Amino acid sequence: MLALSRKKGEALVINNNIEITVLDIKGDQVKIGISAPKSVPIYRKEVYIQIQEANQAAMSGEAADALADLF
Repeated sequence: MLALSRKKGEALVINNNIEITVLDIKGDQVKIGISAPKSVPIYRKEVYIQIQEANQAAMSGEAADALADLF
C-alpha cells in the first residue's frame, strides 16, 4: 500500500486519467473528489463488497447450473 500525505486542495493522479483531490478535512473525516472517465466504475468499498457477494450468490445454485447447461 502506498501512503501519501495531502493537504486540502491537493491531488494525486492514478494511471494518467484518474484524479483524486482532497476537498475538505474536518476532524477525523476527509472529503475527497474523484475525476475519472465514465467507463471507470467507482464504489465505496462496502458497496463493492456487497456487489461481489451478490455476484457470487448469483453464480451459485441455479445460475451456475443453467450456465453449465449452456456449455
